[in-house]
Amino acid sequence: MNGLQGKIALVTGGSRGAGRGIAIELARAGAVVYVTGRSVKGNSTHNYPGTIDDTAAEIRAYGGTAYACRCDHTKDEETAAVVERIRREQGQLHIVVNNVWGGHDLPMEVKPFWELPLQHWDTMFHGGVRAQLVTNHYAIPLLRERQSGLIVHTTFRDQDKYTGTFYYDLAKNALCRMAFGLATELRKDGISVVALSPGWMRTELVLANYKTDEEHWKEVRALERSESPYYIGRAVCALAGDSQVMRKSGQVLQVGQLADEYGFTDIDGRTVPPFII
Repeated sequence: MNGLQGKIALVTGGSRGAGRGIAIELARAGAVVYVTGRSVKGNSTHNYPGTIDDTAAEIRAYGGTAYACRCDHTKDEETAAVVERIRREQGQLHIVVNNVWGGHDLPMEVKPFWELPLQHWDTMFHGGVRAQLVTNHYAIPLLRERQSGLIVHTTFRDQDKYTGTFYYDLAKNALCRMAFGLATELRKDGISVVALSPGWMRTELVLANYKTDEEHWKEVRALERSESPYYIGRAVCALAGDSQVMRKSGQVLQVGQLADEYGFTDIDGRTVPPFII
């Protein structure tokens, strides 16, 4: 599949999880992909599985084009440098996927707000919401030069229900509102901005938590309704290849709904329905 041949994409937070799945699927569709993150070969954040080098290497292994760019998105100058590199090497940018997320820097806790450490604000808002905002700040001028493009914010939302964890809920809804605001401001430039919510994803960290792997996850009952990170990647590809994507600008979209609309499946051939709390 090469429906995105000639397109240049930036995927932040691409060492593992949704970011890795999105980067790989965009490259499979023909895009040139710049993958950012803090984890590099020999130095993975918190010793988590996966690095940006692994993602880029997998893409290159089947003939795709990818560049691993070490970037701490809490440092504005590093984010600016990545976008400047894309400008210098490609002269254009078509797709920005804001997936960087600092929320994993502290253990997720299901406790009342007043019992949670205030550091969750820093990990989720400085390392997540603000990091995505800064990426937009530097990337949008390059997108506007072409008067077209797609910006995707990965988030989580289920019909305005409370996720059960205060800072997570607040941060993910802030990303939805960021997409809405930017969509309003960029409509005249022909740039579509959406928030995209996956379901119960079998990320590397989820699989490790359940002491299983991608070959054996079906043996774990809790994962029976899960989806691979490539599912959201295929959703991003479908949006990027849709000439009428501006009709969706400003919306919060669910991967399962887009699978029905665009006709794609997960890697095991299933159409996984939208996740419901």
